[in-house]
Amino acid sequence: MVFWVFGYGSLVWNPGFEYDEKVIGFIKDYRRVFDLACIDHRGTPESPARTCTLENVEGAICWGAAYCVRGGAERERLSMEYLERRECEYDKKTLVDFYKEGEPSEPALTGVIVFTSTPDKLSNKYYLGPAPLEEMARQIATAHGPCGNNRDYLFSLERAMFAIGHEDDTVIELAKEVRKVLGTKGNGIPVEKKISGSSPAALKSHMPAHQLRSLQEAVVMDS
Repeated sequence: MVFWVFGYGSLVWNPGFEYDEKVIGFIKDYRRVFDLACIDHRGTPESPARTCTLENVEGAICWGAAYCVRGGAERERLSMEYLERRECEYDKKTLVDFYKEGEPSEPALTGVIVFTSTPDKLSNKYYLGPAPLEEMARQIATAHGPCGNNRDYLFSLERAMFAIGHEDDTVIELAKEVRKVLGTKGNGIPVEKKISGSSPAALKSHMPAHQLRSLQEAVVMDS
């Protein structure tokens, strides 16, 4: 038994589950957008975060990481259960072809699972839809949840895409605008403004033990 799953958000730098192989590559006809609400990791129901989903665009490509799980039905089941809990805001699992760098004509893998979302606000309560860049930046700059700040999710993705050698212009542009809201330089160090909001450490210090255990689990499952 074997399955592959493609990560394009936090799975790129923090898969959070045991895997047997990781391959950097891309999928076709999709692009990364920040149109999905996150209300339990990097945001709350009152102040949702904006996290990645995929938009179907002919001719586009989306770089990320594919992870392989081998070892039998039980190991596959446990990995998928973890992913479904973590990716709970995504309402679809789509099967895609996966391509390696330097081999754009023939897929290296077929039937790769990717978590996606229905782009419809009526049928999908987590779908926020597009918004002006400045509006998205303000939302990402201020949203925070049990796993930390929404902006750290964005900056971590920016660093992760740089690390695999395939920076995403959408991510770079949005991160630049968030830093403008925060009043920070390119390295992310505040110089003028501070955005209010509890850090994970501050949240932990005021939590009862049972809530702290929930927070620790959420951090591991961050999406």
